[in-house]
Amino acid sequence: MFAFAGLAVGIAIICKNEQLLGGIAAEGTGWYNFWSVWESGAWTVFNQMELLFVLGLPIALAKTAQARAVLEAGMVYLTFNYFVASILSIWGENFGVDYSVDLSEGAAGTGLKMIAGIKTLDTGIFGAIIISAIVVWLHNRYFGTKLPDFLGIFQGTQYVYGLGFFLMMPVALAFVMVWPTIQTGIGSLQGFFMNSGVFGVWLYTFLERILIPTGLHHFIYTPFVFGPAVVPDGITKYWVANLDTFANSTTPVKELFPGGGFALHGNSKVFGPLGIAAAFFTTARPEKRKETLALLIPVCLTAMLIGITEPLEFTFLFLAPPLFAVHAVLAATMSATMYGFGVVGNMGGGLIDFLFQNWIPMWPNHSGMVLTQIAIGLCFTLIYFVVFRFLILKFDFKTPGREADGGQTKLYTKAEYKEAKKKGALGAEDAAAGLVTAEATDPYTQRASDFLALLGGPENIAHVNNCATRLRISVDNPELVGTEADFKSAGALGLVNKGKALQVIVGMDVPQVRDKFEELVNKGK
Repeated sequence: MFAFAGLAVGIAIICKNEQLLGGIAAEGTGWYNFWSVWESGAWTVFNQMELLFVLGLPIALAKTAQARAVLEAGMVYLTFNYFVASILSIWGENFGVDYSVDLSEGAAGTGLKMIAGIKTLDTGIFGAIIISAIVVWLHNRYFGTKLPDFLGIFQGTQYVYGLGFFLMMPVALAFVMVWPTIQTGIGSLQGFFMNSGVFGVWLYTFLERILIPTGLHHFIYTPFVFGPAVVPDGITKYWVANLDTFANSTTPVKELFPGGGFALHGNSKVFGPLGIAAAFFTTARPEKRKETLALLIPVCLTAMLIGITEPLEFTFLFLAPPLFAVHAVLAATMSATMYGFGVVGNMGGGLIDFLFQNWIPMWPNHSGMVLTQIAIGLCFTLIYFVVFRFLILKFDFKTPGREADGGQTKLYTKAEYKEAKKKGALGAEDAAAGLVTAEATDPYTQRASDFLALLGGPENIAHVNNCATRLRISVDNPELVGTEADFKSAGALGLVNKGKALQVIVGMDVPQVRDKFEELVNKGK
């Protein structure tokens, strides 16, 4: 949602820029008024970030009845904020909070925020995630609790909300007691990162890339992009909120917003894939180059335009892990170099984000920064090509097009799954139930069916959830789980196997695959 919302805000800002469009964009014109209305709606996601995280967490982490868990989380979070507001209105001074301040002219420095019409403590997305996580825990543990018949009306959602209601009063008091101190610490942390310079940008970008295989990269970029590590509401919201100011100023943007260096990690998604793909193509066997090119073009376009790099990155991550480490180093060095030359912005996505949130609005007064970024990026495209080509040839990495004789040239595929029947868990009963041999009626069913078979069948599944790109599964017997090669043959981009805890790397359509997966699990049980 942030990607679309950022694009919508960026378009509005461009369409209201007189320097770009002339008099038609002057305040008071019909054109200006239309885009003002558009922009007011475009800000929805950014203005309600806390609610977005509160409502989003149960979708992925609730084990059953996710829709009801979302309702419970929303209501408990609002209850928590009403408790906080009431405590502060009565005893705010005792906790070092001036609750009487008027927020109509801005909340910066007050420690307070309006959330869903409630004047409350500004706990940001961290508070939202904590409260939502508490509700998910309550839901998973107590939603199915059977109460006596005369209390039957309080079962399920009512029971979870009731427990949440009673729990939120002490939780609200605890937040009021400790959060003002945490806010002071966050302020110091912001100053540290703002003053960390080129090395700080390099380290941040390196960690954001190198931790992708583990899934821990979320813990790196979330506090910067959506949270208070650099600015109170995160770089994404801060950038779009001040984009018009930055665009109309002639002061170097790095001076206006030095924290914008911590959102340059998208440059490796735009400029890196072209060099990587060129290295793959030129090192492929001559007879396989045409086939390799056909595979590389769509994944490169996907990475460069919208910033989805997993199909490309996980190919060389699992075929040649050293290349992924080199990629992380080059990505970090590219961001640090750009920052050293004065480039900042909100560039965590692909070219679409670059154009509408950065390059087009910035061009009239900051064309030099845009051209510097492009020049450095293209230099790194060449560096990527030279380094990757050298390493592939030097160590004979079997990248696409260099497979052994008879090997299939592929990045990822929904190739038929043939190996599963060899495993004990995938015997006649599963086949008869249609769990393995079912014909795919959509882009998701076959993968879900194959993944389930590779995970040992329905009876071996303990828990299911997902993140943005991964199906996260807990199994009872890890001995029944297939190999990483099996999962890749079934259409996965990769597998993280930690015994009973597994992550099947699916891609951006993981919510749909999870839905089909759970349907098959429920049918099988």
